[in-house]
Amino acid sequence: MKIKHVENSGYKYLTSGKGSPVIILHGLMGGLGNFEGFISHFPRIGFQIFMPELPIYSASLLNTNVKFFAEYINKFIKLLSIKKAILVGNSLGGHVALLHSKLYPNSTKALVLTGSSGLYENSMGDTYPKRGDYNFIKKKTQNVFYSPKIATKKIVDEVFESVNNRQKVIKILAMAKSAIRHNMAKDLPKIYIPVALVWGKNDLVTPPVVAEEFDELLPNSNLFWINKCGHAPMMEHPKKFNKIVENWFLKNNF
Repeated sequence: MKIKHVENSGYKYLTSGKGSPVIILHGLMGGLGNFEGFISHFPRIGFQIFMPELPIYSASLLNTNVKFFAEYINKFIKLLSIKKAILVGNSLGGHVALLHSKLYPNSTKALVLTGSSGLYENSMGDTYPKRGDYNFIKKKTQNVFYSPKIATKKIVDEVFESVNNRQKVIKILAMAKSAIRHNMAKDLPKIYIPVALVWGKNDLVTPPVVAEEFDELLPNSNLFWINKCGHAPMMEHPKKFNKIVENWFLKNNF
């Protein structure tokens, strides 16, 4: 299935397939390639995938926060004339999806959250004291995954470049602080739409206890575990991740 790269009204996004709309939201240090397996699979079974690039580094510092990104996604949904979308989010992307579902419930059909922030997360280090140390950044990046091999040189290089770019670091820290401020523990019991929680059993960033708390607070959630898996199940175990989500979609008649 062909993947199109589109630029429209200030949005850059990938899209593929036809059918029920699914919007993917990447994490703070993630990119459009993180959901490659997901994007290649779901258009084949009746879903239209959209993956917008969140303006983490291009938005003004004032707008570098979770609420602005939730509003940004709602404008994207309106731009595409989508009535209701399933939002799939990893890490920060999951947090944006949760806040979107709170602010715009009529535009959100369901959520798939994996390693989502919104309750608690361990960062790579608030001040990046060793950001010029490549091996330190490499180790921190590897810790995101259960298997260090997933942290390819390309991924490590991208993280290293980001944390050594002063302007990007300012945005990363602003976004991280916004995520902490927007703790959603009190909001989760009011989010009634179906939510799938797909979590790595070995996630060090948002540990398993975070997934259990999400599952306890959300009224209509299902929690799925993937063993030998860290913070990004869709990257480490794309086939298992896809199968869990596909079966959950079928169960809910999406």
